Amino acid sequence: MMRLMTWRVWLLVGCILSSLLAIGPSFSRELAITGVEYNSTWYTEGVRDGQQITGIDMHSLTSPQDYAALISEYETTSLPRRVDVHTKEGTFIVYTNESLGFGVKQAPRTNIHLGLDLAGGARALVQPAENLDDTSLQDLIAISRNRLNVYGLSDVQLKGVRDADGQAFMLVEIAGATPNDLEELIGQQGKSAALIGNTTVFTGGKEDIGGVCTRDATCAGIRQCLRVQEGYACEFQFALYFTEQAAERHASVTRTLGTDSSGQYLSEQLVLTVDGKEATRLSISTGLRGLKTTEISISGSGTGVTQEQAYQAAQEEMHRLQTILLTGSLPYKLNIVKLDTISPALGADFLQTLLLAGGFSLLGVSLIVFLRYRALKASLAVLVTSFSEVIIILGIASLMGWHLDLPSIAGILATVGTSVDQQIVILDESRKRVVALTERMKRALFIVVSAFATSAASLLPLYWAGAGLFKGFMITTLIGITAGVLISRPAFSDIISKLEEHS
Repeated sequence: MMRLMTWRVWLLVGCILSSLLAIGPSFSRELAITGVEYNSTWYTEGVRDGQQITGIDMHSLTSPQDYAALISEYETTSLPRRVDVHTKEGTFIVYTNESLGFGVKQAPRTNIHLGLDLAGGARALVQPAENLDDTSLQDLIAISRNRLNVYGLSDVQLKGVRDADGQAFMLVEIAGATPNDLEELIGQQGKSAALIGNTTVFTGGKEDIGGVCTRDATCAGIRQCLRVQEGYACEFQFALYFTEQAAERHASVTRTLGTDSSGQYLSEQLVLTVDGKEATRLSISTGLRGLKTTEISISGSGTGVTQEQAYQAAQEEMHRLQTILLTGSLPYKLNIVKLDTISPALGADFLQTLLLAGGFSLLGVSLIVFLRYRALKASLAVLVTSFSEVIIILGIASLMGWHLDLPSIAGILATVGTSVDQQIVILDESRKRVVALTERMKRALFIVVSAFATSAASLLPLYWAGAGLFKGFMITTLIGITAGVLISRPAFSDIISKLEEHS
């Protein structure tokens, strides 16, 4: 065995082990929190989607069924009660008279992220009425994400894509949603507004908002982080600039307001809404009562178990408020070009079928190689090398955070097919006795590299084709053939050379 271990083979082994670490397979039955709404009591206390939950109060949780049985005990009551939520990140204590404001799901067994084709949900390819530059496209994505967060949707993926002509699109994927939900949320421009009491003080966008300080540290940023009972709290602050008309309305509405019990703030709060739904509430300083000002300071906070988590939460909340105030409604009319849905059960069945088909294909190819060359070790080398490329692809995809969809899986299968073809070329060249073995291996690897260059050139246009819907196929295939030409094919060549030398 050791005689086969050249430095190229050791490199392949190292890449396989690194990829397995990146995939991070786990055999535990952990649960993850899902569906935590913005501005809920749970979110304020630091409970977030994806945190691993172990129990509630004195009850341990090992399955979603445990949670379903427990939730009936936490129905809404008139009196607040203490609820201790135990997670791997720490314990969160909430006093509330509401029912449990989140759900749970089985935590993923690996770091591999499944796309909507396999996890289930709805997907929309959305085209703005006018073509956007990269900055405007990212603004549109930020605004859309804000609106979806206000509606309490989780597992939302939004990204900007372009087709071969450079036309901008927004790809929206929401786990657990239906096409009708997605069409209603994305297809309308929506409105944001700010109310004091029942009076609208200003609406989002350029009509009432002169500007929002975003990237200037002198008027926007995290001002301080303090230790609190359950962790840390970081306070943010940024400047908001009114138009003259909005400043006049603000002065008129606040002129008759009293103060709250602290004496520092007015009796009514400024309520920001998106599409008529409350997004957040902000206290108004008594110094702004009846003042016709074109500049006010918006402040808030983010909390977390650690100072880093609190700082990140404060930044996210500040950016969310800035986006709402800066743009208000969606600045562009949107057209839904394509709307898809897939059942998670169908996706799981399809993935299982693909894996079985791929496994049987590899075994079948190895059997054919054995019958053709009558070499058991060479057949096993083909099987192991092809399988190693699949592991490397999945490891790199895990590190990238890439969501594997059906085109991605098709790319993996295409890579396996290409791998087998090129390994057979290497096997054939190794058995030609006309020239030296070293020269035969060089010739085989030249063929492999030439095929790689041709394949890579043909794959690149798929990055833009179909507004990026084939990007998964391009990325996984390109990762696979690159890993093959740089790592696995040279290692396979060394293995075959050693086998030929000792045959």
